[in-house]
Amino acid sequence: MSAHGRLVRRLVLGSVLMFGFGFALVPLYDVFCEVTGLNGKITNTGPVAISAMDTSRQIKVRLIAVHNEGMPWDFGPMDGVIRAHPGEMKQTAFMATNPTGRRMVAQAIPSVAPAEAAQYLHKVNCFCFEQQALMAGESVEMPLLFVIDKKLPEHIRSLTLSYTLFDISPEVSSAVLAEKEQRL
Repeated sequence: MSAHGRLVRRLVLGSVLMFGFGFALVPLYDVFCEVTGLNGKITNTGPVAISAMDTSRQIKVRLIAVHNEGMPWDFGPMDGVIRAHPGEMKQTAFMATNPTGRRMVAQAIPSVAPAEAAQYLHKVNCFCFEQQALMAGESVEMPLLFVIDKKLPEHIRSLTLSYTLFDISPEVSSAVLAEKEQRL
């Protein structure tokens, strides 16, 4: 076999390996974040077993709305700070208004800081679970129901829960927008 043939074979093999690594990178990153608690990803969602709350300590929860570039909605928490005992169910909401002259669909992406606290924040009901479709000029109150796990480490006395809204209108099928129109 010629030197050119071996070189081509090595280049093809290298390309296949790089493609495979790139393809596997996202799931590997998700596993890494889950194991280490980095990135503030929230994995505890849905129903949670309620037990007695820990009244010996109180956690300060800051709620923040991040305005993504290109997202024109007015978006923010109704309560900027909530104080919660571990094990206590807390309810609040975020307000969103679509000031544009067109229908838009948004998706909220949550993040928790410090990242270590993310595994102890249980979102029972959250507007981030679903896409939010708003007609031109429409406003909506978006609910958030959460519990902080009593196993939250003692050194964590406050946490920040932030949401970033992304405009996903181009990616959403017309069926979602048509469903929203029918409800109006």
